[in-house]
Amino acid sequence: MMEKLIAELKRLYLLEDQECFPAGELTPEMLAQHLSGDKTIALNLVSDNGLVRTMIVDFNRMGDAPALQHWDRLCGVANALQDQLGLPAPAVSINGGNGYALWLSLETPVPLNQAQHFLHLLRKTYFPDIPNEEIGLRPDTLTSTTAELPPCLHMGSGTWAAFINPGMGASFADDTGLEMMPPYAAQAAFLEGLQGISDKQFTQAITVMHPPHGKERTHKTPTPAPHSAPAGLLLKDATLEDIIQHLHEKNIEPTFRHVIPKDSFS
Repeated sequence: MMEKLIAELKRLYLLEDQECFPAGELTPEMLAQHLSGDKTIALNLVSDNGLVRTMIVDFNRMGDAPALQHWDRLCGVANALQDQLGLPAPAVSINGGNGYALWLSLETPVPLNQAQHFLHLLRKTYFPDIPNEEIGLRPDTLTSTTAELPPCLHMGSGTWAAFINPGMGASFADDTGLEMMPPYAAQAAFLEGLQGISDKQFTQAITVMHPPHGKERTHKTPTPAPHSAPAGLLLKDATLEDIIQHLHEKNIEPTFRHVIPKDSFS
């Protein structure tokens, strides 16, 4: 199943002759070691000729911030990417440390300055008031041009970063890492339905966020998704199958011995 996951990662996020830190050129053996937790490497999001095909927005929980604040912010931005900018759904990950991330894939790599311009417009349009320490844009000269590609072992926390089902993202608000290595098949399944951003979609999104002189934006800033009833293009209600898969990823075998009355949720 690792082969299927690697194929999906290559389709969406890896560059030709992908470089990584600190090893240099990324080899199949190194990628396999990374995905199996033997070593953790960081991808260089910028190619030797200055091109980018993966953009990342990090949402970090800081200090005494409310448990779901960083998740709510991610939901607002992720839904805006789709219903206001017309972009395909991004992948969602937990980072194994203190937060979540949105992973945006480009069908065709763009120059670094274009990727940075897009990310800065996104920040200015949809989350200008979030403190810098709670948000991360990659690649960006102010933060980083590298990223640890999920699934991988977070060296600081000892837990796993992983792609997740967006419908269950709120359940990770207090624990943004997995104790056990996530199944390769599940990780591949989270990615196989995703598509990269086309050249036309990328250009149109920039135009929407930064219209030509004399024209006004016609969209509104998104509101955060509510805690109790996730909605929108990114989120969906978790099914029983989702819940079982989620528990299996945490190495928990569910036993449904109790029936919870419907009025318990009222």
